Amino acid sequence: MSTDILRELAAILEARKSESPDSSYVASLYAKPDKMLEKIGEEAVETIIAAKNEDREQIIYETADLWFHSMVMLAQKGLSPDDVLNELARRFGVSGHDEKASRK
Repeated sequence: MSTDILRELAAILEARKSESPDSSYVASLYAKPDKMLEKIGEEAVETIIAAKNEDREQIIYETADLWFHSMVMLAQKGLSPDDVLNELARRFGVSGHDEKASRK
């Protein structure tokens, strides 16, 4: 189910590219890329605050917002959740230290 909802959402986000910014929140973000990036930062901060406050429900809510806005950015850049999932799969079973060192 989890990857299905990501793919379904990605399809909706792709369709919003042709919508008017006046009629679609997502289209309004596509029209203002800096605002879209600001929203990712805002949601990241709100997720951190929720985690520091140990508020389980707020962590889930804010993380959903962070993922959503990140997916809007991915779609705007022509990327999909599968691109990110494939990268996570590539890293699976590799030490975080080793993976980070391999990027140099």
